[in-house]
Amino acid sequence: MEEPLHFTSTLEISTNKLWGAHLPVPAPIAQVFLTEGAKRVVCKLNDTVEFQCALLPKGEGVYCIVVNKKIREQLGLREGSTARVSLHKDESEYGLPMPDELAEVLAQDEEGNRLFHALTPGKLRTLLYIVGHVKNTDARIARAFVIVEHLKKNAGKINYRQLNDELKGNDE
Repeated sequence: MEEPLHFTSTLEISTNKLWGAHLPVPAPIAQVFLTEGAKRVVCKLNDTVEFQCALLPKGEGVYCIVVNKKIREQLGLREGSTARVSLHKDESEYGLPMPDELAEVLAQDEEGNRLFHALTPGKLRTLLYIVGHVKNTDARIARAFVIVEHLKKNAGKINYRQLNDELKGNDE
């Protein structure tokens, strides 16, 4: 892993409907990653919380990192708060952690594994998030099974509305 790049940034509330708050990334730092073709980074805030994320274009050549509500609350960040930021290139395979439960389901289902790995990186991350963000192990296992069966039933395509209904039916 290369040495991380460090800077200080001020939390801004986003003006779009996609995310709530972000930290602008200084152009010279963003360019280091972008010239390497690396939009996925690992971010560490205030030497405390580390998470995988993307350098997102804000417009006019400016890039930012989205900071979700959970992390903002954990660090006590509000609009106008400054944060120490450390970034390094995300060298992981998927850009998010592979939940053990999903890895096991994929290891046991050859067709499901093939269909899963044929998805675009963004769709893979979405499915990894769906499985990995729940705390309960049994729920992660159930979600992994639902996702793999959904892919098989839909010939490797994701119908998010249908998948959401299947997940809700399974969570109850």
